[in-house]
Amino acid sequence: MQSPEKTMPQHDEPQVSPTRRDEIAAAGSELIGGPVGRWARVGGSRLTPVRVVALVAIGMFALGMVQKIPCYDWAWFRGASSQYTHACYSDIPHLFLGRGFADGLVPYFDRLDGDMEYLEYPVLTGLFMQVAAWLTPHGGSVQHREQIYWMVNAGMLMICAAIIAVCVARTHRRRPWDGLLVALAPAFALTATINWDLLAVALTAAAMLMWSRGRALAFGILVGLATAAKLYPLLLLGPLLVLCWRAGRYREYGTAVLGAAGAWLAVNLPVMLLAPEGWKKFYTFSQERQVDFGSFWLIITQRTGESIEVGTVNTYATALMLLACAGIAGLALTAPRRPRFAQLAFLVVAAFVLTNKVYSPQYVLWLIPLAVLARPRWRDFLIWQACEVVYFLGIWMYLAYTTSGDKHQGLPPEGYQLAIAVHLLGTLYLCAVVVRDALMPERDVVRRDGSDDPSGGVLDRAPDVFVLAGAAHPPRPGAHSVQGSRVEWGTTGPAAG
Repeated sequence: MQSPEKTMPQHDEPQVSPTRRDEIAAAGSELIGGPVGRWARVGGSRLTPVRVVALVAIGMFALGMVQKIPCYDWAWFRGASSQYTHACYSDIPHLFLGRGFADGLVPYFDRLDGDMEYLEYPVLTGLFMQVAAWLTPHGGSVQHREQIYWMVNAGMLMICAAIIAVCVARTHRRRPWDGLLVALAPAFALTATINWDLLAVALTAAAMLMWSRGRALAFGILVGLATAAKLYPLLLLGPLLVLCWRAGRYREYGTAVLGAAGAWLAVNLPVMLLAPEGWKKFYTFSQERQVDFGSFWLIITQRTGESIEVGTVNTYATALMLLACAGIAGLALTAPRRPRFAQLAFLVVAAFVLTNKVYSPQYVLWLIPLAVLARPRWRDFLIWQACEVVYFLGIWMYLAYTTSGDKHQGLPPEGYQLAIAVHLLGTLYLCAVVVRDALMPERDVVRRDGSDDPSGGVLDRAPDVFVLAGAAHPPRPGAHSVQGSRVEWGTTGPAAG
């Protein structure tokens, strides 16, 4: 069988132009003069693709800040319903006061008043919040300090947004313009300053970039830091294990795991030892949290009128997640060609989002960079984004309905359930096309020119050493590369089963 190293393109080959290969991108480019022509001088300007992507990401982030102006001026401070009717809610100003930052309390060490005894966020996110509090002036009214605190956090999160866009643009060397999908994503701009999730997303995007460059230790360290900011990045180690198993890259995987464990412990161990009660609050809160917004569990409870015990939900959600992970592992080991790392990373995080008992609107930020790397096709991405925008509006209109008293201004429960269903169906649609790409590699837009796994690092163009029976069949011919040579779907070793 022909070795994939003989047919895969080298990194010095021309960049892929989406306006030449994607009809939606080509149509959208009419706003700036149309698709790039065959005689255009690509790369002849100081505005390189990565710089353009970074500037667009900053611009869209700024537009998202503008969308929060009604709340910044008055809605955060004058009644609950107005911040929902303007769809500009943010946790940041409320938690400045509610979690003791305005009073100078130390997260995890100082007990809080009210029903939340300690800060319910992971340690690295708590540090991020504390740094912003240190940068917030102490003088003035509480409202003014809340506004400044939000602005300081927005500035720090804007840096995270630029890092995410740049990392995505650089992960696939020949496809830097895919970063525009992140930069222009409407849900990204709308949800970027609701909470502090962009910190973990930026660390995860940087980790994906490091893995694509073959730097397993740096990848592990960044995943460990990301997990110290939000729990979901830990999920990436699951699909990576299966892919490294199929390719026989055990040493690199072990290095990544050790780096992740070391980085996570370096951040968590001091707080774990000195303030154990405050440190574990995030984990106990996650376990004790009831069925909440955005999940199909909420649809069930609202439609039936019966609550579900939190222990039961935890058990069923965990079982569904394990089933989804088993299916993803089966896909990784039986696909005719080893799936790309970004594809499986997106699927496993999407499975967590779909089965979890809560889906806050900012959780879409977890998926956007992975979705771009997994399926950089504008039509599918925009369909999914439209569904997420519907959910973004739906949750605020529903909260407006529940907080407006007898006026009932907003979206009733039936309408909110429909918004949840739209979000679920949009995410399932994107998962379906990613699974199809894994089963039919010739449909994968990243592999259409003969590439293997640009974000795979040591997995890129690596031969298989272990597959299950479903993958042990003769390779089918692939897409034609840009040079016109036919690409074989990799090499396979001994099949199991």
